[in-house]
Amino acid sequence: MAGVRDPEATKARIFEAATAEFAAYGIAGARIDRIAREARANKQLIYAYFGNKAELFSQVLERRLIELAAANPVDTEDLNGWIDRLMRYHAANPELVRLVFWEGLEYGTGGIPHEEERADHYARKTAAFAEAQARGDIDATIPAPDLLFMLIALASWSTVQPQMRRILIGDTCEDQARLRASVRTAARRLIGREAAPGD
Repeated sequence: MAGVRDPEATKARIFEAATAEFAAYGIAGARIDRIAREARANKQLIYAYFGNKAELFSQVLERRLIELAAANPVDTEDLNGWIDRLMRYHAANPELVRLVFWEGLEYGTGGIPHEEERADHYARKTAAFAEAQARGDIDATIPAPDLLFMLIALASWSTVQPQMRRILIGDTCEDQARLRASVRTAARRLIGREAAPGD
């Protein structure tokens, strides 16, 4: 007797396999047949669910960004905690930064699928900083969009260039703790907030 089909379980396996494939090979280098094999799914089923490889990539990246946002919402009142959580998330999920970099390499600055949805995603994060600046909670010298960009860059840099992190900083738990402390200090200086006791 044939097993009962579970479309949601199949889609979940496809997303996991596609995440690994796209993170390793980018959009152009990824192969649907490898994704199908790893996901134990029919290749034609992948096309039926997602249309084409570029659309599958954009859906995988969008889902990963939503997972990041849900796991680590912007918190301007606890910047240290937000930075720590962001750095830990990227360390545990390095494929997200790789996906973003592949998108940049292959699409450049134009033609990014679902760009309006992505803009909305970042607009909500930017608004949290703009509101904190309007309240006077953080320094308004750096415009909120630029500030968000800089903070994300600081928090993700060690995942972007792990080889440089190891060469410059080291790879022990103590090294990582020191790096997180340094990034927290830099972030506080960017927003014009002094360290709290115990920071």
